[in-house]
Amino acid sequence: MNKKQSIMWILAISILLPIVSMAQVKIGYIASERVRTEYEEFKEAESQLQLEFRKVQFEYQDLMIQLDSLKQSYETQRLMSSPDWRAEKEQEIQSLELEIQNFQAQKVGPEGELYQRQAQMEYELLGKVKQAVDRVAIDKGYDFIFDGSVSLLYGKATFDLTDDVLHELKKANESN
Repeated sequence: MNKKQSIMWILAISILLPIVSMAQVKIGYIASERVRTEYEEFKEAESQLQLEFRKVQFEYQDLMIQLDSLKQSYETQRLMSSPDWRAEKEQEIQSLELEIQNFQAQKVGPEGELYQRQAQMEYELLGKVKQAVDRVAIDKGYDFIFDGSVSLLYGKATFDLTDDVLHELKKANESN
């Protein structure tokens, strides 16, 4: 056997071996978007985040109203006021603008409270979903369970384990 034939055999075996072994592998998928929309804790977390966002939005609007009022007051009295008064008001405006920037960064920026709260809630919920998927996989003997919402173009309904995962999540909530 020459080198070229050896390479062809190795290539053929490396292609056929996974195909043969796949016959013994049990694969399923879940529709994670459906889990997100139907799992009650996801809905509750989203509602809670929306409430917190509205509260922050209200606080932000209050600060902006204060700033607009301060700027209007400054503009109407600027020409008739002393340089000291103008400097003091300009300092107040700059201070309030800085406070607003800090507020935005602290509340809704990439390191802000709302972003961290959302990430924490999502982490906890995805952990619960992962546990439910693991239980379904173990109980039903699945080797692989994929997220069908990400890249699955077609899957037979018999391999869709979304209902099973939702059932597991419901059972876990009832036991807690």
